[in-house]
Amino acid sequence: MPGWLSNLLPILLLLAAVAFVLYRLPKVDVGHTADFRRRRVANWLPLGLLYSFLYMGRYNLEVAKNAFSTLAGPSGNPVMGNQDFGIIFGIGTVVYGFAFVINGPLTDRIGGRASILIGGAGAIVANVLMGLASLSLLHGGPGSAFLATNMVPTLTALYAFNMYCQSFGAVSIVKVNAAWFHVRERGVFGAIFGILISLGLYFAFDWSRLVLAVFAGEGRPHDGIPWVFFVPSVLLLVFWVLNSMLVRDTPGEAGQRDFDTGDASSGDTGPQLPVVAVFRKMLTNPVVLTIACIEFCSGFLRQAIMQWFRTFAKQTDGALGLTEGFVFQNWGLLLCIAGILGGVIAGVISDHVFKSRRGPVAVLLYGVMLVGGLVLTFAYQSPVVGPLVVVMSMAVIGVHGMLSGTASMDFGGKKNVGVAVGIIDGFVYLGTAAMSLTYAFALPKEQLVDGKLAGPATDPSNWFAWPVAMVPIALVGLVLAFRVWHAYPEPQKKAAPADRKPSDASAAG
Repeated sequence: MPGWLSNLLPILLLLAAVAFVLYRLPKVDVGHTADFRRRRVANWLPLGLLYSFLYMGRYNLEVAKNAFSTLAGPSGNPVMGNQDFGIIFGIGTVVYGFAFVINGPLTDRIGGRASILIGGAGAIVANVLMGLASLSLLHGGPGSAFLATNMVPTLTALYAFNMYCQSFGAVSIVKVNAAWFHVRERGVFGAIFGILISLGLYFAFDWSRLVLAVFAGEGRPHDGIPWVFFVPSVLLLVFWVLNSMLVRDTPGEAGQRDFDTGDASSGDTGPQLPVVAVFRKMLTNPVVLTIACIEFCSGFLRQAIMQWFRTFAKQTDGALGLTEGFVFQNWGLLLCIAGILGGVIAGVISDHVFKSRRGPVAVLLYGVMLVGGLVLTFAYQSPVVGPLVVVMSMAVIGVHGMLSGTASMDFGGKKNVGVAVGIIDGFVYLGTAAMSLTYAFALPKEQLVDGKLAGPATDPSNWFAWPVAMVPIALVGLVLAFRVWHAYPEPQKKAAPADRKPSDASAAG
């Protein structure tokens, strides 16, 4: 089989699997016409794929880091080591986490379509600049002398700008879809949201690694690094154009009929509240605050696995031999499959077993995370580590899609969902920042000897902090998830029959 076909075949199989899953998802009948459903797909699909490629332009840093870690700087140390990556990623996620103060209310004012176009354009610029900085460093271009000693601060600043722009993504996609999906359909949309996140992870890890290999020069394995940033920029530009042509904020703007979504904004026909009043309303809602705290834990756990497993495997390869394993070689693909399964399982169970309540699903999946974290603490130096972190990823992506992508719509309501998802997703990335800065100083440092990794990072026993830090976070997340077991949004008026909430549901305390 030709090399290009062997690389393309898994992608085609994956897309076919996604299409099959979407086709087979249980349908919830709330009275939509076939024409409405077709137009809705034409709305969320390009929007969702733009969001997926934002992921590629966000987590490509991990792929670049693993390449930079084998390139010596002027001091003889790696251009980007574990601590450097932890700081760059940590600062970027802090910026992302606090950006909701601006971007949540802004999205509620200008709409999700305008916000995703702003964020997408900024992410394109940021990735182009990171690619140019990498190109200049490698080939002695303009500013190369400065970059030789200041590459980490430069990437820190550019990545922080990238993450500010990226923070529009989740707010925008949820804001748009809040007007297109009834509350009884949103568990299934949570599954779709999980699939889109999962595709983004596949693009970020496997496509970026492929780009790195394809553009590597003869005898110059680092030549592909700039293209890890340039390729997502091109893909983002393509989908930015498609979004400007196809995406609309509401069904009415797309020539369809607007409808009562049955969420917390149902019956609220008054003017948009001032920003401070909306923040006060969300921050005094115990359900929203509890979900935000759960998602802080999700942010820590999700990225602890996604950003550090391959680094751990690569740096301890001499002792454990994990880099030749199936999980390491297909990390992005397996994360994608795990995310699809997690999203579908969470969404279907939520809508069809727990009557559109999100809390019980979070409890079940956090139980998986806690057990997985305990097992990982004792088994991280064994071959089981690969399959185990894939299962844990399935659980945490399922929780994230269900809470950030679905519960934020339910309890914020389509009117104030920008602020609600901003708060919740902001906590996700504050959790990620806590993880990143924790591991920046807790994990062992690399050393280069004759261009090869050496020193404490190559000894697996020095990585004990990696699994053990996940256990208390998973326990806290599980306890908090029990607190929203009965949570269900309260519309501000009695809903129409098709929109009526389950009779046995009650608001959480």
